[in-house]
Amino acid sequence: MGESTSVIVVGGGFAGLTCAQHLAKNGAVSVTLIDRNNYHQFQPLLYQVATSQLASSDIAYPLRSVARKRPNLTVKVDEVVSIAPAAHSVTTASGATLAADYLVLAAGSQPSFFRTPGAREHSFPLYSLDDALRLRARVFDLFEQADRTPDDIPSGALEFVVVGGGPTGVEVAGALAEMIHGTLAAEYHDLAVSGARVHLIDHGHALLGPFSPKAHDYAAKVLTRDGVRISLGTGVTEVGPGHVNLSDGSTIRTRCVIWGGGLKAAAIAGSAGLPQGRGGRIDVDTDFTVDGLPGVYVIGDIANIPRSDGKAYPQLGSVAQQSGAWAAKNILAAIDGKHAKPFHYVDKGIMAMIGRGSAVAEAEIGGGHHELQGSVAFAAWLGVHAALMSGGRNRIDAFINWAWDYFGTRGPQVLDRSDAPRIDWGEDPEEVDDAAGAVAEPVSAAPGSTGLSTPVSA
Repeated sequence: MGESTSVIVVGGGFAGLTCAQHLAKNGAVSVTLIDRNNYHQFQPLLYQVATSQLASSDIAYPLRSVARKRPNLTVKVDEVVSIAPAAHSVTTASGATLAADYLVLAAGSQPSFFRTPGAREHSFPLYSLDDALRLRARVFDLFEQADRTPDDIPSGALEFVVVGGGPTGVEVAGALAEMIHGTLAAEYHDLAVSGARVHLIDHGHALLGPFSPKAHDYAAKVLTRDGVRISLGTGVTEVGPGHVNLSDGSTIRTRCVIWGGGLKAAAIAGSAGLPQGRGGRIDVDTDFTVDGLPGVYVIGDIANIPRSDGKAYPQLGSVAQQSGAWAAKNILAAIDGKHAKPFHYVDKGIMAMIGRGSAVAEAEIGGGHHELQGSVAFAAWLGVHAALMSGGRNRIDAFINWAWDYFGTRGPQVLDRSDAPRIDWGEDPEEVDDAAGAVAEPVSAAPGSTGLSTPVSA
């Protein structure tokens, strides 16, 4: 192995950070990790930051702390705006151009709004730490507004709409409902918090689609118990500043639409000139290379990683982590003049938190399918997610907060986002009146509306 081999890794998420760490274990490899944030975020727990179960510091770990003991690992906090794959080089927003012997793209994903009118401008995605803090500020701002001016409640101040019945949507809907009807009901003495409603909308016919039918039914049962209004077989046709229009013709007046409707590749994937497939993700071979571009590797959520059946692996944290470690091995093999090995994913199962003490977990073990529900799955969920977190202090702090939330009360409810867009209650041009726009209640749709006075960038 040569002494001056260099590698650029774009993205400090699960895939990129894991790849960089494995490469940096070899002192003969110089690794440059580029990310627009100076921290690694534990994306599966963003919804817990948004609902005050965890603090932002619990799920964010400084990238420079990772590199502290690795002199051959350099962190650059910058945003990559263009890529020259053939030259193994990238250009950043600051104007710097960096090149290396090998280039690894691990830029992750972004929300997919499926061309739904107004969704990008007026909904709250939940795919970054800033998204989580913005959503938390909006929820508490709405309760403060409703407490100050109860007349705003008919305009959707206490109606919350979650779009998407996958793990993100189910987890945030359950956590939000528990926070509203538990913590906030006890804190707002002059406000009829019991009138607040959480709606979960999905165009499919079951929650948690990748899970078993038993998990579908269990999730629906727990969410319904917690007061979530579930509307399946229903799509969102438009999101406005103060409303959501549904495919069944009904309208919900709400000022907070949480978008968990899907993912697509990060924007940089489209500017790299590389072959793209479903979701805008870059098509790769089984060893993470791109045809015709030796030395370029694409991993994690930005890649369509092929399975043996011809389909692509799902966008999961475990897939991203394992792809990062495997790509590092293949790069080291290439440096040594050895052949790369096709990716072999070890499926450790899937799980989702539905509420306090309620979760589902499924795994293929010993050739059999195993399912867990309730408190046992809840404990397994806590253990697995704590183990995946970066940094021992993060794990300890998370466990303390989880215990406090489980046995005590949730917090902190602090309006700490002075830069958050203010609500303009007269903004929605399609504000429906009680007579002409009365909302029919399909499975779970009810009157409500949504709004941001400035767009939320995805």
